[in-house]
Formats: sequence, structure tokens, C-alpha cells
Amino acid sequence: MTRHPAQLPEDGAVVFRADSIPAPSGTDLSAAVGAVIIPAHDEAGVIARTLRSLERLRATPGVEVIVVCNGCTDDTARVARGFDGVRVDEIAQASKIAALNHGDEIATTWPRIYLDADIEVDPASIVAVFDAIAAGHVIAARPSFVYDAIGASIPVRSYYRARSRIPAPPRRLWGAGGYATGERGHARFGQFATVTADDSWFDAQFSDDEKTVVRTSPMRVRTPRDVAGLLAVLARQRRGYLELGISSHAGSRGRSLLASIRGPRSALDVGWYTLLTVMSRRRAERAMRMRGTRDWERDGSSRESGEGVL
Repeated sequence: MTRHPAQLPEDGAVVFRADSIPAPSGTDLSAAVGAVIIPAHDEAGVIARTLRSLERLRATPGVEVIVVCNGCTDDTARVARGFDGVRVDEIAQASKIAALNHGDEIATTWPRIYLDADIEVDPASIVAVFDAIAAGHVIAARPSFVYDAIGASIPVRSYYRARSRIPAPPRRLWGAGGYATGERGHARFGQFATVTADDSWFDAQFSDDEKTVVRTSPMRVRTPRDVAGLLAVLARQRRGYLELGISSHAGSRGRSLLASIRGPRSALDVGWYTLLTVMSRRRAERAMRMRGTRDWERDGSSRESGEGVL
């Protein structure tokens, strides 16, 4: 059953219950055209649930679903090849950017959405983004998303509750696990640059009036389930921002957080947010001093095999 847009969670909202995430819609996808490019490095534990969520899109003749396994040492490629309608290519280099560029080399259709390997999304949401780009009013877009904090520890849940209360740019394409463009937008940059924060870099290629967030059934971005996983994610994000010279806007974020305090729980949320942010920044800066900027840290706690497909 398709849900009315008014019932959809806000973009970037945090959900703690399975019934807070809308079920897939029944939209007709038969005329859809485009490509889904999924870079995957050692994602055997999650690639199946991502591809299961794309089942109806995999059966659509005009849509290419491409998984680029980069430097994998596990069964990611074997698992992905078990799904009909998926092209699986393997490259030796363990690099998300190399995988994105390889996906572009072998894809033949436009528009294209670049989707993280641990993201679940209603195929109708992807088609809605393709339609928005094909209409020509914008050249880059993404679906709505929610943070899935089901089963996360108390500090992680607190962090994301506080984060959700910080106003975000209304047309930001980063931080959602997927973004899309058409042939005209892709010509803006030609190839993905070798950066850590590829989504922030992609977002910066377009002005606000050239991009949009399409109001859709949201992509599901699973948050880390424990503090160790969250710190790994935040440290990598911080290194990406430092690399691109992106301001943290710490002052305005701090003011927004303080203004959001309405009682003991929201105060505790702000406390956890502040502590974890400081810890991750120190970790990121230490890593850059000691090992450079190319090491890749990621959360393993949300990458365990399991059900729960949208």
C-alpha cells in the first residue's frame, strides 16, 4: 500500500520502531530507465538485504543494477551474483572512488544513482528521483532518508536524537547513503575525485537551485549499533571534511543544540552528542597525523547479516 506523503517521516528523522518506516509502494516501474551503481568492499553481510530491497527494480528491463566489488576479501561478489538482474564486476583496488568510476564506465543508461551497499530503498523512490532529473528542472537529487536506530545502544540513540534537532540545509545530498545525477550533471565533473567524503564532494558540484531532495518513501540508513562503530563513522566523516576544507559550523551547531534542550533527556542527548563529537575529532586528527588521509574506517556493528528489508 502506498502511503500518503504527509505520513512519511521527515528527511533525516531518526526512527526507533520498525513500523515507523513505510513499506514499499506498489508504483508501476515498467517504464523506468536508469542505472543503480553500488560500490561494495567486503559487504557480504549486507549486500543481500540491499539487493532484496531492489527486487522490483532488478526485474525492470530499462534499469541496470551494477555492483562493483572493490578489493573484496569476502563473499560479496558471490552473494551479489546470486540475484537475478544484477551485473557484478570486480576490481582489485579497494577504493570506493575507483568503484564509482568503474561503475560509470560500464553503465549505459541515465540517470544514475550511486548507492551505498548497506542501504535499503523502495524502488519507487529511486524511480521518482530518476523522473525528477529526467524532467530537467534539476541535475542532481536523492530520495528522502531516515536513520534507523532500531537496536542501537543508548549513547548512539542519544547522539542521533540530538543530531536530528540540528537544522540541516534543505537540499543537501550528503549523509543519506545515496545520490543521483543525469548525463548533464555528470558532465560537470566527469570522474569522481579521490576524496574520503564522496557525498559531500558530489554535493558541492551543484548549486542549490540545481539539486533537490525528492519527497519519497525514505531510504533506510542504519546507524551504528554501538559507540565503537559510531566513532569510526564520525572520525571518517571528520577526516573527509578536513580534506575538503568544509567548515564544521561548530558554533551554530552548538547554539542549535542548546536551544533544543527541553528537559533531562534532551540534555543527556546533547551531552552524548558533544562527547562523541569531541572524541571522534581527536581520533580523526590523530589518524591524519600518523597515517595520512586514505585509511578507511567504518562501522561493523550495523553490517551483521539479518532480515528487516524494507
